[in-house]
Amino acid sequence: MIVSRLRLFAAAGFALSIILLGLVPNVAATGSPSSPATTTDSLLAIAIDWPSVDQAMGRPGAMQPGNVYRYAFPRTDLQVAVHGIAVKPAFALGSHVEMLPVGDNDVMFMGDLVMAEAEVSPVLSALQQGGIDLAALHNHLIGETPRVMYLHIGGHGDPVHLAVTIHAALMQSGTPMTTAPSTGPAPDIGLDTKQLDQLLGYAGKANGGVYQFSVPRAEKIMDTGMGGASMADMDPMGIELPPAIGVATAINFQATSDGKAMVTGDFVLLGSEVGSVSRILQGSGIDVTAVHSHGLTETPRLFYLHFFANDDLAKLAASLRAALNQTNSAPAAQ
Repeated sequence: MIVSRLRLFAAAGFALSIILLGLVPNVAATGSPSSPATTTDSLLAIAIDWPSVDQAMGRPGAMQPGNVYRYAFPRTDLQVAVHGIAVKPAFALGSHVEMLPVGDNDVMFMGDLVMAEAEVSPVLSALQQGGIDLAALHNHLIGETPRVMYLHIGGHGDPVHLAVTIHAALMQSGTPMTTAPSTGPAPDIGLDTKQLDQLLGYAGKANGGVYQFSVPRAEKIMDTGMGGASMADMDPMGIELPPAIGVATAINFQATSDGKAMVTGDFVLLGSEVGSVSRILQGSGIDVTAVHSHGLTETPRLFYLHFFANDDLAKLAASLRAALNQTNSAPAAQ
């Protein structure tokens, strides 16, 4: 009888412990309740009818790492020069829009639209009429002719509706809305790309006669909603932003003459990194042309530091590497 009662008490105690464990939140190593954020891995299963979005956008997009779908609108119509040197579209004149699936018929998007000054107001009005919010408006270059502005947009919604709105807005500008078929060999970069890869410590890619680097940050970048559209209903911790959606440092080289090159791009920085990166660039002859935000609700808060120089290729690469060393950049992929 005593043994039976002991067994009964033991069973009851085990059951109670299971119930209590179910009531206690999962505690991470830090001792605080863990609430896993929505990551890019958990978003990969979301299906979007991209052909329909392509049709609304008026051109095909291309899938990028992290399930980011990217549309490119190079401003081949603009003839822009900096200090008398013609700028290739891939160097600093590439409008683009990235979309990340976050639900059924729902994407988070970010975009950077290259505009002549007279185009800003009509394009912005068309975007706002379609419910797309402005995230930033600013310059990236200094001394360019004609003057060019960069209109940043962001938010989330139905991808087809977004594409219709963006297409209608771009029609208010001179942005070419059809893609010209590529013919002939790729344009010569005119740079020692192996040397650049070695000096910067990352592998670049050729694009339209320009050599481009994309350097992601090491920490996760989260967003709980852009343009006032909260994503807290989906997950209180927000959505993880892959580097390809616009949170990676960009560095573009364009050959000029006599072993020199123009360089531009933007460092994606924490507030604590802005000062040290700025000092290294300015001290090495690379002009800081703008510092500003591109998003509205990312965590940690990011600042985009734009730069420009025309100088010896190796000198530029070494200075940029020194600046990257001041940031929490992810190591190069092996």
